[in-house]
Amino acid sequence: MCGITGSINWQADIVLDAMVAAQHHRGPDDSGTWLGDTRSGQRIGLGSRRLAILDISDAGHMPMSSDDGLLTIVFNGEIYNYRELRQDLESSGHRFHSNCDTEVVLHMYQQFGPACVQRLNGMFAIAIWNETTQQLFLARDHFGIKPLYYCAADDRFAFSSEIKSFLPLPGFTKSIDREALHQYLTFLWVPDPLTLFEGVLKMPPGHYGVYESGKLTLTRYWDLQCPEAEHEFTKDETALTHEVRERFSAVVKSQMVSDVPLGAFLSAGLDSSSILACMKQHTSEPIRTFTVAFPEKYTKGDVRLDDTSVAARTAKSYGCIHSEILVEPNVVDLLPKLVWHMDEPVADPAIITAYLVNRDARQDVTVLLSGVGGDELFGGYRKYQAHELAKRYQRIPASVRKHLIEPAVNALPPLSNTALKGYIRLAKKMVRSGSMEPRERFITDSVYMSEQLIDLLYTDEAKAMCGQPDPQQRHRDFFDNVRDADFLNQMLYVDTKAFMNSLNLTYNDKMSMASSVEVRVPFLDWGFAEWVAQEIPPHLKIKGDTTKHILREAMRPWLPAEVLTQNKAGFFAPIDHWLNNDLHEMVDDLLSVQQVEKRGLFRPEQVNRMVREQRTGKQDWSMQIWQLLTLELWMQAFLD
Repeated sequence: MCGITGSINWQADIVLDAMVAAQHHRGPDDSGTWLGDTRSGQRIGLGSRRLAILDISDAGHMPMSSDDGLLTIVFNGEIYNYRELRQDLESSGHRFHSNCDTEVVLHMYQQFGPACVQRLNGMFAIAIWNETTQQLFLARDHFGIKPLYYCAADDRFAFSSEIKSFLPLPGFTKSIDREALHQYLTFLWVPDPLTLFEGVLKMPPGHYGVYESGKLTLTRYWDLQCPEAEHEFTKDETALTHEVRERFSAVVKSQMVSDVPLGAFLSAGLDSSSILACMKQHTSEPIRTFTVAFPEKYTKGDVRLDDTSVAARTAKSYGCIHSEILVEPNVVDLLPKLVWHMDEPVADPAIITAYLVNRDARQDVTVLLSGVGGDELFGGYRKYQAHELAKRYQRIPASVRKHLIEPAVNALPPLSNTALKGYIRLAKKMVRSGSMEPRERFITDSVYMSEQLIDLLYTDEAKAMCGQPDPQQRHRDFFDNVRDADFLNQMLYVDTKAFMNSLNLTYNDKMSMASSVEVRVPFLDWGFAEWVAQEIPPHLKIKGDTTKHILREAMRPWLPAEVLTQNKAGFFAPIDHWLNNDLHEMVDDLLSVQQVEKRGLFRPEQVNRMVREQRTGKQDWSMQIWQLLTLELWMQAFLD
């Protein structure tokens, strides 16, 4: 696990060390740079920071070159099938000098060229300079677990695991991409390929690129395929239940390979508990597990899982070495630091929880297994059930919905800091989108700022600069990719491409690497995910009112009964408490009339109104205020 960076024709000999140093947290164990020249006389540089996981000796040092010196690689990630690939390569005459997966990737490219990525099982971002072809090869893993950014200016090109590595580049322009800003305000995050930095793009998941003669050409090498809605599934539920358990257990085993201490996140939820249960099938050693706990002042009035007690009992039943991490941060000091680590403004307060659990776990382990992806694969979010609820809602006469139900629900107070807040929020979502056709309803339910609210917020100057972008178009494009699939599979696919990739995987990578921790996500083994998408019928993913039905049944023999009956709860963060207490003065300062006017993006009176209505309990603007606060901190960190 590493941070990688490099450039062509962008004064690499002067700035490469600074580009590498900007990612020290991603790889505190080792660093290296390599400089060369193209035949046309352009300077090329590759750099790496290394977090040693496999073969922690100096033999795994990067950048790493082939024996003939014609190929040089920097690599971020882990290849779980590298041993099998190495055996095949050795049988073809390849010789190795280390026991690390980086060297295997180098030889795979040497043997198969760009097509090598189709054989890699893991998470990765790869950069290889090919002296023979004068090409720079870049690739990102199937689901986008590891980040890969790039930017170009005239005949100059640079790439990196983190955008902050571009800041030392001479002439790098720090300005806001206006279309991306519109997307950020809409969703809390920016869907790929855009970033909030104008001119900086993300390599899409499942793609590789070849940079040659001043041009980057992207190729999609993989995508999650979904069967058509009329597809006839041949296997019965009993057979599928057994196969899910056996296949997932094998995936977890493959991801337990490590030369450094390894553990697992553990909540009361199905996904993390399933990973732990599978880990226990493959080791007799006690597993280190880590659970987040909150002071009572944070959780008062909130409906959520009893993570601490259920997780503790689950860990005890498996003989784990269990740690309960009490989260009570100084958010005033921590939030600016985490915004810097994120590179992109991601307005989810869960980044704080994610950072703290990784930071404290780093005292005992270097690698952690996470349940990210289980919901998108098996149908775990309430929004998937909302599709069926909307069908029932639409049976109510339109006049009753429009004139009685919707006005009554919209008039309800938010009741923040009470157990009813979540139910009121869901009810308001239903009346807002319940009458729409399925695709538009799903997208609307993903929106945090409507077009009407954004229009009220923008100054006239900001409106003129932003134009009229459609922030939802990327989601519609994803829907079009699987237009013939069952609608549940359509929703799952869109979430893997947008929500999971640009939010969950992004902050999991950045917040873990901020503490030099590698997080692995077994549910996103691409072979397993492909099998689930193609072989398990939708009605076994959500069955009646039960989410992730087939996974629950598969893990029933291995898990405590109380885990199997837990309701879904998100990654909790006490946003109301923080805004009303710890961050009260920061909000007054950073979202003051003077500061908002200085930026020139938003109308101060509208920002002030949202803050006032949030504090008086008239409206729930907590996430929107968090968005604006995060954006201001990002502008201070990267633009000022």
